[in-house]
Amino acid sequence: MYFTDRIDAGRRLAAEVAHLRAADPVVVALPRGGVPVAAEVARALGAPLDICVIRKLGVPYQPELGMGAIGEGGTRVINEQIFRSTGVTEKQLAAVEKRERAELERRATRYRRGRPAVDLRGRTVVVVDDGVATGSTALAACRIVRERGASRVVLAVPVAPADWAARLGTEVDELVCPQTPSRFWAIGEFYADFSQTEDAEVVARLDEAAARTEHRSAASAHRELALQVGPVRLTGDLTVPQDATGLVLFAHGSGSSRHSPRNRYVAERLNAAGLATLLFDLLTEEEAPDRRKVFDTGLLGGRLAEATRLVREEPEGKGGLPLGYFGASTGAAAALWAATEPGTEPGAIVSRGGRPDLAGPRLAEVAAPTLLIVGGADPDVLDLNRDARSRLRCESGLQIVPGATHLFEEPGALEAVADLAALWFTRHLGQEPPRT
Repeated sequence: MYFTDRIDAGRRLAAEVAHLRAADPVVVALPRGGVPVAAEVARALGAPLDICVIRKLGVPYQPELGMGAIGEGGTRVINEQIFRSTGVTEKQLAAVEKRERAELERRATRYRRGRPAVDLRGRTVVVVDDGVATGSTALAACRIVRERGASRVVLAVPVAPADWAARLGTEVDELVCPQTPSRFWAIGEFYADFSQTEDAEVVARLDEAAARTEHRSAASAHRELALQVGPVRLTGDLTVPQDATGLVLFAHGSGSSRHSPRNRYVAERLNAAGLATLLFDLLTEEEAPDRRKVFDTGLLGGRLAEATRLVREEPEGKGGLPLGYFGASTGAAAALWAATEPGTEPGAIVSRGGRPDLAGPRLAEVAAPTLLIVGGADPDVLDLNRDARSRLRCESGLQIVPGATHLFEEPGALEAVADLAALWFTRHLGQEPPRT
């Protein structure tokens, strides 16, 4: 056996999916046995926990043979081959679905106790069960969360047969399983305690996770902020922790937006360190595909400067707090450019995998303490940052994250970026901002 119980399995599985934290995921459990496992995964990822209640649509005269499955929100997955080969009519299918949907809704209401299902649209969803045997239930769950709008589906289980990837690999974006024994009879043989999970435990785990999510939300104020910058209206997401000590404006890079999971992850870590964050787009949705504008440092930097002045004038936006810039890729050049504009005067700047060279002659005019963070396995960008630092006349630092590539996707790389940024901002934003 591999696991003491489902909690032990969940903690071990959490270590295997730690790299997904940066994706701001939602963890979805298959009740009932998957819930204790998923609760530990959600806790480790700092993610919301929800359930995927599934009801099999059995052939009317052979109920154990599934011709499909249904999930919440009207989602339905039909096995067309079985449906057509059994001669079931559309009317019979509708009758089976009506009966099973009533039971599905009853169970979902009982488990959630009136809470709405978590919105999965555009999210990375980690589907968790206590194991996979045939894979049919897990497969249905993955298809259903995809139907509900998940942009990326990860199936994570503690144990599965050795050939599970061949069965399920084409249906999901990523498979995670720490134990895949060649001899596999049943999931329970790999647990010392595989006793049945009761409804009461499912409810308790979901209540606990919901309370944890609500506590995080209560500790910080969130709102959408619209800024009229010249002829365009830019939208941002403002998060202000209680007793915030500074405000960091994020300048996103090429091909990115305020929804970037990497920047949102860094923002969450800054929020935990007591810093408010504003993630907003420097280009409108119509402008974003235009590569000329993506690399127009003057345009991006000018908009960031104007947004900074607007934020400083807005009391509800915590404009009175010491202010800093976090720039990624081309957004780093925009941050350095904006820092030299009148009325901005940031107290600190951090660049992640940035292109500070695109700020050109403005580099020598930057007065704010500037930290350049680059991946050790990103040699071209590293050379550009070394050269750019030599042209800075302000306090500066160059931190290399060993083994990290341009997007810092390696295990622990983005955590290192977030920790370095939090340290730099908390160190400098408590000081009087430098004058250009």
